[in-house]
Amino acid sequence: MIPLTLEQIAAVTGGRLHRTDGRETVTGTVEFDSRKLTPGGLFAALPGEKVDGHDFAARAVESGAAGVLAAREVDAPAVIVPPLPPGEAHERSVALTGDRDGSGAAVLAALGKLARYVVLELSRAGLTVIGVTGSSGKTSTKDLIAQLLEPMGPTVAPPGSFNNELGHPWTALRADENTRHLVLEMSARGPGHIAHLAEIAPPRIGAVLNVGSAHVGEFGSREGIAKTKGELVEALPPAAQGGVAILNLDDPLVSAMASRTTARVVGVGEHPDAQVRAEDITLDEQARASFRLITPSGTAPVTLSLYGEHHVGNALTAAAIALELGATVEEIAQRLSAAQRRSARRMEVTTRPDGVVVMNDSYNANPESMRAALKTLASASRGRRSWAVLGVMAELGADSVSAHDEIGRLAVRLNISRLVVVGDDAAAMHQGASHEGSWGEESVLVPDAEAAITLLQEQLEPGDVVLVKASKVAELWLVADALLKEGVA
Repeated sequence: MIPLTLEQIAAVTGGRLHRTDGRETVTGTVEFDSRKLTPGGLFAALPGEKVDGHDFAARAVESGAAGVLAAREVDAPAVIVPPLPPGEAHERSVALTGDRDGSGAAVLAALGKLARYVVLELSRAGLTVIGVTGSSGKTSTKDLIAQLLEPMGPTVAPPGSFNNELGHPWTALRADENTRHLVLEMSARGPGHIAHLAEIAPPRIGAVLNVGSAHVGEFGSREGIAKTKGELVEALPPAAQGGVAILNLDDPLVSAMASRTTARVVGVGEHPDAQVRAEDITLDEQARASFRLITPSGTAPVTLSLYGEHHVGNALTAAAIALELGATVEEIAQRLSAAQRRSARRMEVTTRPDGVVVMNDSYNANPESMRAALKTLASASRGRRSWAVLGVMAELGADSVSAHDEIGRLAVRLNISRLVVVGDDAAAMHQGASHEGSWGEESVLVPDAEAAITLLQEQLEPGDVVLVKASKVAELWLVADALLKEGVA
């Protein structure tokens, strides 16, 4: 972040100085893990379920931190921030950190205020903030955007899916005077969440990828999800001030968001009205897409190294943003073709010595991403035996049984050789496959990851292709990890 004294940080956050005259200057990173502090950094003392950051304040300063951002007095130079009243902010803090006494909510709010101050200062100096949201594909798209923009200037983007009220300001505070692009992934678990994130780091360019069924149990309907995702385009500045909304025209709920923004709208997708679109899409034997990139500035061929046709839409969004920031069509096509997967457990494809291909897409799942992954498996396993090891898709509310049933049926329709459903909470997948026409042992329900590992170790044959996918709560990466251990045959 930009250098700030503790006195300045106290003024920005509404805090008070403790054990300091405020002259210490923060020149390093802002961290909530004391082990990751760099000299001159700022330690954010967040509470957790097992440990409380306040207990590590003195150690953080001894390790070189300039000071501590805290909610109560600590044995170190600090800015003590005021408590927040009970309410939604406190509830979100409890969900994120395990905080019970409100101290986490106070520190999170202070981090947000500090990030907003820094981002606004840097924006005046030329920083462009890009926000990305959607029900699926946010992380992969964020990674593509970063790879397209990095050759154009220093770019900051979050690692993995660091996209909530903690990861958002933490990422924003990574930007400094040299940063030209700040790419932020924005998630929501309820109405107002994206508006809150956009207030912390006001974007000039915002992209909405899709509106699916992820978290529908919390939003009530896809229309409710769309209302919240659209908070991003509502937060953009008007077109006259440089605001740009990148909307997926292939999704009616996303294209309808054009009426909710005063920013200039750029449509992407396969839709004929999309300014940035893909034509002549083909997939190779490993389900990697090639297409012709069509833009107002020209066309160019693209061949992605990422697995799955669903990455075409992600690539179009990234391309539209890079075009807005000055890249040529040829540069974009070249960078897209060279782009690599950056975030773990997202269609991470590995071939074992015996030829077994493990597609580890176990980081998270919803109905849309599950369908895309199954189609990728079907494309990548032509002529080979295919396995889908699937677990629960969480937070689907009343739609959970029907959504899982549909995925089981889809696995049969795609001629997936074997379906292994893990856990009783995903049992409707097995039932759906059985009702669709699966017979014998094509579909099997196992109680847990350990049982799935045992089954696969006994029955996998050289050359088989295995997809592993579920919501994070299922921890099915244990299955993928076990399959990739040396010596597993």
